[in-house]
Amino acid sequence: MGGRGCGRRGRALFALIALVASAPAGVGAGGEMLGPGSHRIELHYGGLARSYIVHVPPQSSGGAALPAILNFHGAGSNAQQQERYSAMDAAADRDAFLAVYPNGTGRGTRALTWNAGGCCAWAERNRIDDVGFTRALLDDLATRVRVDRARVYATGISNGGMMAFRLGVEAADLIAAIAPVEGALMLETSGPARAMPLMLFNSVDDRYVPYEGSYGLLGGFSHAAHYPRVPGVDEEVARWRGFAGCPPAVQVGPKLRGAPGSADAGNTATRYEWGLCRDGSRIVLWKLSGSGHVWPGASRSVFYLGRATRLIDADDQMWRFFRNFSLAGG
Repeated sequence: MGGRGCGRRGRALFALIALVASAPAGVGAGGEMLGPGSHRIELHYGGLARSYIVHVPPQSSGGAALPAILNFHGAGSNAQQQERYSAMDAAADRDAFLAVYPNGTGRGTRALTWNAGGCCAWAERNRIDDVGFTRALLDDLATRVRVDRARVYATGISNGGMMAFRLGVEAADLIAAIAPVEGALMLETSGPARAMPLMLFNSVDDRYVPYEGSYGLLGGFSHAAHYPRVPGVDEEVARWRGFAGCPPAVQVGPKLRGAPGSADAGNTATRYEWGLCRDGSRIVLWKLSGSGHVWPGASRSVFYLGRATRLIDADDQMWRFFRNFSLAGG
């Protein structure tokens, strides 16, 4: 958070699950390769002390280089909370990838943000080089565990989803595909250097990053004078279709509906796909309704973010998508 005039309610809005969790294990002395489990790593970049958490799956003991998913927390949250909230460790253990949770920056160590271009707060105001930090993080990670550098992907929620979008544009040499959750591209750009495979998760009932566009409640976490309009999701999809040279025809899947009387009653989820696009890329939108500014499939919910949804599991859906793409030569 850290936005101008943010009070107690402002600090709560994007804390994104202030869950109590034990600290991940640190790296042992001597620089040995990391074993299975979660590890907190510290490094310096841009004159700042930075950190991240990496969850290493059991399959790492086989010695093969593993793909990695960078999972960026929302504004006012942190890596530890995002690890617990998205519950991606279980998917990493099942599907044999590294789940990496970077920490943003802020006045303290818990309520952190990302400089995603037009958002958010401390990181944006101080022009933190979070794209450069991500590059340094991956270089550091590769000294600690075997990483398949052709299969590095990015996701995140809210301000973290915006960061995934920024990496999709400015680090297309590094990131093979992106899957932002309730985010938006907050940059004026002519697009990435190559066609970027993209999966989006957006709800028509999200008040913070509105589906139709506008400023939303997330505006309080950015420059009050400079926070740009959040683009609408259909506008966003059209822009990325243009970047990737996608055909206009869309394949629409069946609308999933929550069963009456269940926790998902009134929720829906529909899958839209455009492709094949240039270089074999695709664009997929999961359009949700009923749910709010949330991570689909999360087992925990926060009342001020809106209703949870378990009609789909974002961790599962994005991995099924990611595994189809790698950087050229990988």
